[in-house]
Amino acid sequence: MFNSKLLALSAVLPLTLAIAATTAPAPAPKPTTMAPTEAQAAAARLVYGLLSDSRYAYRPMALDDTLSADIFRRYLDSLDSEKLFFTQADITRFQPYRTTLDDSIKSQNLTAAYDIFGTYIKRVDQRVAYARSLLAKPFDFSAKETWAYDREKATWANDQAALDDIWRKYVKNDVLRLKLAGRSPDDIRRTLDKRYATLASRVHELRGDDVFESFMNAYATSIDPHTSYMSPRSAENFNMQMRLSLEGIGAVLQRQDEFVVIRTLVPGGPAAMSGKIKVGDRIVAVGQGDKGALTDVVGWRIDDVVDLIRGNKGTRVRLDVLPADAGVDGAHKAVTLVRDKVKLEEQAASKSIINAGNKRIGVITLPGFYLDFEAARRGDPDARSATADVAKLLAELKAARVDGVVMDLRENGGGSLVEAVELTGLFIDKGPVVQVRESGGRVSVEGDEQPGVAWDGPLAVLVNRSSASASEIFAAAIQDYGRGLIIGEPTFGKGTVQNLIDLDRWPSKLGAQFGQVKLTIAQFFRVDGDTTQHAGVVPEIQFPVTVDATEFGESTYDNALPATHIAMAAHTNLGNFAPITPRLMALHNARVAKDREYQWWADDVAKFRTERDKKVISLNEAERRAERDRNEADRKQREAERKALGLAIDSDRNDDGLQADERNVAQQVAREEAAKNRPDPLLRESAAILADALNLLNGSAQLTTQVLPVTKRATVWSE
Repeated sequence: MFNSKLLALSAVLPLTLAIAATTAPAPAPKPTTMAPTEAQAAAARLVYGLLSDSRYAYRPMALDDTLSADIFRRYLDSLDSEKLFFTQADITRFQPYRTTLDDSIKSQNLTAAYDIFGTYIKRVDQRVAYARSLLAKPFDFSAKETWAYDREKATWANDQAALDDIWRKYVKNDVLRLKLAGRSPDDIRRTLDKRYATLASRVHELRGDDVFESFMNAYATSIDPHTSYMSPRSAENFNMQMRLSLEGIGAVLQRQDEFVVIRTLVPGGPAAMSGKIKVGDRIVAVGQGDKGALTDVVGWRIDDVVDLIRGNKGTRVRLDVLPADAGVDGAHKAVTLVRDKVKLEEQAASKSIINAGNKRIGVITLPGFYLDFEAARRGDPDARSATADVAKLLAELKAARVDGVVMDLRENGGGSLVEAVELTGLFIDKGPVVQVRESGGRVSVEGDEQPGVAWDGPLAVLVNRSSASASEIFAAAIQDYGRGLIIGEPTFGKGTVQNLIDLDRWPSKLGAQFGQVKLTIAQFFRVDGDTTQHAGVVPEIQFPVTVDATEFGESTYDNALPATHIAMAAHTNLGNFAPITPRLMALHNARVAKDREYQWWADDVAKFRTERDKKVISLNEAERRAERDRNEADRKQREAERKALGLAIDSDRNDDGLQADERNVAQQVAREEAAKNRPDPLLRESAAILADALNLLNGSAQLTTQVLPVTKRATVWSE
């Protein structure tokens, strides 16, 4: 079997230095000076050794001037992807580095990366000062101007004057948004002055580890889109997400103003169970044990505060808390909590049941293919995994006597390849699931070796463009076997396998100091020999495309591996849905034509795509007000129709001009929860499609024989 740390992941969050202005400002930033450390130099040497060695990398690349130019481009992009800070003069000054970064990495001399970052810091300060100065005078909103907000493909501003004009429009748009939201001029100035000052202060909080991580990521992603470098802190957070557990107090934190604030409480965690902490409370200081000194954390980076609060199960942590409803000078309260193991259940598999006509359809929503690697390595029978959780849910749905099951893999970006294989095994008896080709060309077949299934009844898999990698392995295997219907839109198109390599395993063990590399080591192929690379998995029943391959997915990466083909792996076809697909599509089209929720969703998708394609927005107040009024009229008409039809009222609001954590924390969380709880016409329609398939097969022995030739499957599907 594969190493338990083999991953089939979509593009995980990029570790860049692009900073969103989402918190309130500290005092004026102090000059930031940084220099590379010996540990970073050693880590750079280790990364170079991995990425250039064919024994490890699937597509090793020589670190030469050509690759240096790509690293240079990607590093600049990680700092200033929207081209809002550097000018062409800066890029010209950096040009000598374009073909020397390879030598810098080989010689472990990282001063070039820090020099570029030092200039970035200065430019951020200059831009912020200019943006704040613009707030002193009113804007002319009667002019016929537009703001080209999509700047990823823009060229660098020729000079300071050109960049000033870009920022003038940037600020003008921010002011107009708040004005249209009904804010007073004074309130607008205060809000935006705080927002822009925060941008500078947060950039000044970045440390050498952040700079090094971004630079090494520029190198790693130059090899392929899914190879990346993670600092020790980032690696621990990644592993925590994979095992869906941590040891701490069970609170999700966010930064607001100079405070770290309680955003949500994990049900069953120490913080929630104590009853002493609530959403919006601000953490002022943290102490260890019953007597450890309290450390003031006002103004700290959120990850530093998290490090103080997390700790081993059974240990105590003391928090000095300023309640949410208290003023800045309000009375504090002391809270002592005993840390415990906290399960991140919101990211785990969950179930529900939908009544689709005369059928009850069970739904399992799986956000990721998670696995507690360390527990699995130890042989712990209770190791947390996606497969174990789904198996339990299937048993519960079977006990509830559902007629079919929909696996909802929308937004599931992947995870453990082992879990993709074992999850497939819950639905097929035995057989190959995925083929893996290593760098030397050797192909191995990974499959389900355990006889028996957890669910042998009707199955559908719901996917979208964000379903990637491990999701694609599972969906492709279900499709190749004819085991179930694939519904939704074409998936991401990632067909590569990564392995996590701990850089601390080579030097002497001095603790975690070098980080980890997520390294592409293989390509995976479908059972039928095709690849999901670029193409993704194409559903039998397709919904309108929210984003297409030119906008999002593997095909948008300029250095993605090419799509290839290998021989088919021997397997038994369990079904063929082609004979009933036209009928299912006809029934689907007829039903959604009368489904207002579905039609509203399709209208919103079409409108979103049209607006996005413009890539510019008017800065003329009259035009923007007219657009807002049209949107408001549409919203009211939809709300009236919902009321007439007895449907839940959608709580969508007009743009308030604020960023997420410029709002009251409790209100923002409530807003996000409301968005999660909106009607889901795609899930409901998927259940209806599966019910249609069941009814078609129940009504025709001939169709059943054509679709489900294997006796046991045919019997189960058609009962």
